[in-house]
Amino acid sequence: MTEEEKAKKAAQAARTRAKIMEGFARAERKLFTRPAPKSPRAQMKFLRTREKGSTKSLAERLGVSRKTVQRYLSGESTKPNKRLKEALVQETESEWQPQVRAQARQRAASSGGLVISCRASFGFGSEGTSDAGRVRDISVAVSPSHAAAIIAAQEDGATDSDLHDVVAEAIADAYFRQGGGGRAGLEVEFADVEWLKIAF
Repeated sequence: MTEEEKAKKAAQAARTRAKIMEGFARAERKLFTRPAPKSPRAQMKFLRTREKGSTKSLAERLGVSRKTVQRYLSGESTKPNKRLKEALVQETESEWQPQVRAQARQRAASSGGLVISCRASFGFGSEGTSDAGRVRDISVAVSPSHAAAIIAAQEDGATDSDLHDVVAEAIADAYFRQGGGGRAGLEVEFADVEWLKIAF
């Protein structure tokens, strides 16, 4: 594999990781029994409680100055720039109703599995070669053991390529290798992910 091919593969894995993480975030939003705080001030107040009241820790977490945090907490500032707005939403949702999320993940890993829907290019071949690759829309229920591997990889901060590979393996097993039929050893290439959704 040339350096250019390696770089292309790494960039692809990074894009796939972003889609997987967003897929988890969307799936978890649907589980919330109460809506997460919406205004920047309410989000700042909530996140400050998660940082044990420290505006310094919160500022570091959001990548802004302590003064900026204080302005939002006091109501002096109300309109964050795009980067801060996204960080507030992401950080708030990542901390909101942790028990609800933990229960859903536990259920998925032990009994329920996950449903993964995506549009991506799938190719086939032995020993990693790709043959007749084409874009497919796939929606498939993956087993609890695959769900457990995906959740563990996501929670443990797996590398882009490791997270990509564990999701690819789950889809390949559930969709392309299901029921044997001589396809148990089928190599499946999973690339060019256009969109990906996850449901608990």
